[in-house]
Amino acid sequence: MNRFIKNKSSLWLSVAATALWLGSTVSVFGQVSSKPTNPPQKPLLQPIIVQTDKTNSSQPTGAGSQKSATPLVTKTGSSSPTGVSARKTSFPVLADVAIPGYSGILVENLDGNVVLDSASNFPFNPASNVKIATAYAVLKTFGPDYRFPTSFWTDGQLEQATGTLYGNLYVSGRDPMFSSEHAVSVAAELNRLGVRNITGDLIVTDNFAMNYSTQAQYSGNALLAVMNSAKRSAAATRAWNNYLISSRRTAVLVPSVAVAGSVYVQALPTNAKLVFSHESAPMREILKVTLCYSNNFLSERLGDMLGGPYAVARIVQQGGQIAPEEFYIQTASGLGINRVTPRAMMKLLRALRSDLAKNKMSFTDIMPVAGIDKGTLEGRFDTDFARGSVVGKTGTLGQTDGGVSSLAGEIQTRNGKLLFVIFNQRGGVNRFRAFQNSLVSLIQGQMGGATPMGYNEIPLDVRLATTRITYPDTRARVNE
Repeated sequence: MNRFIKNKSSLWLSVAATALWLGSTVSVFGQVSSKPTNPPQKPLLQPIIVQTDKTNSSQPTGAGSQKSATPLVTKTGSSSPTGVSARKTSFPVLADVAIPGYSGILVENLDGNVVLDSASNFPFNPASNVKIATAYAVLKTFGPDYRFPTSFWTDGQLEQATGTLYGNLYVSGRDPMFSSEHAVSVAAELNRLGVRNITGDLIVTDNFAMNYSTQAQYSGNALLAVMNSAKRSAAATRAWNNYLISSRRTAVLVPSVAVAGSVYVQALPTNAKLVFSHESAPMREILKVTLCYSNNFLSERLGDMLGGPYAVARIVQQGGQIAPEEFYIQTASGLGINRVTPRAMMKLLRALRSDLAKNKMSFTDIMPVAGIDKGTLEGRFDTDFARGSVVGKTGTLGQTDGGVSSLAGEIQTRNGKLLFVIFNQRGGVNRFRAFQNSLVSLIQGQMGGATPMGYNEIPLDVRLATTRITYPDTRARVNE
């Protein structure tokens, strides 16, 4: 009984102490807070929070957050995390520019001095600006002069009198650019060797691709049809004729090789002998076309050859000395959800520019020049005074992250070159592009005006027509 009274007294004392604590909390804060004192750490790909002047919410955190970063306050009426008080600029006129959407911007001169910095340490979806990373990783791994070989083998014997190859024709290679015109070129080379008929099968390895297909069986079927003039489509014939014009070649006869057997996908046998290899245009030309047209298939294929997007990210992080939390990608093309800070993209641009210079190249060798090159920048910065003054990479996602548009690269002005990164998110793509155009023009105006880069255009079809045939004894037949 005494024990029960003692326990009951202790219970009432605990309840009373709790009531007193609650009372003091309400009197001090006006309400009882249900939030934990130490909130859990936010995940990497959390929803992005947009602040305004009237809120005291904590700053956005994620892939680009740093402990040293200060909260950014938005200008009243703007949906961007950046505002006048958050910007750093060497030109007062840039401090009052209204920035649409959730945006991050970083513009620097070649010495690293800031021209405009707005939320450059926050993560954004860079869209197809990811292709800049893929291009950098590819150049690091393969070099600008690398050519993809597509090799042709046989286990048979050629009868010159009838032009018949008794045996199978094997094909191996992973050239992402191999297309109909190249298949006709292979038929022409076989004809030159005396081959017009093959009694066996056409056998391709599982990494063979043709006409931007990822299916080896489909690619093999397409190769068989295009090599045979009787089965060749009108589109393949046009591609071949365009190739002849671009490469300045002439063809007296119509190339044709008929295969009697079927198409199979399997590994090369040990008794197959190498006949010749068809080599693609150099890597620099492939990258130029990939970035000009923002080709997702080529970007993904090139990324896969390196080990996928995570391998691309690792090469970029190491080469650009970029923290992993500032550069996180899930695709090599920029499709889907990726997170990169403008600051990280600026480091990547500098690393890429340095590597290109070592090979006596510049951004214009692999990226589209606005108003000149065909592709995504063909109709932008194309006025008489701006044409040829901007080289860079666009990025567009109509629905992902509420609408994304990006632009990054190099600006030429009368007072020097600038590197720039513009990430716009959560808004209309057309509005974002108009903002990017006006901002770049405004910056050029503050730097003495736009001036062309002295770029000499080489049509993209001509670039890709620099393929060649090589033989095991290292002899090369280049567009003969």
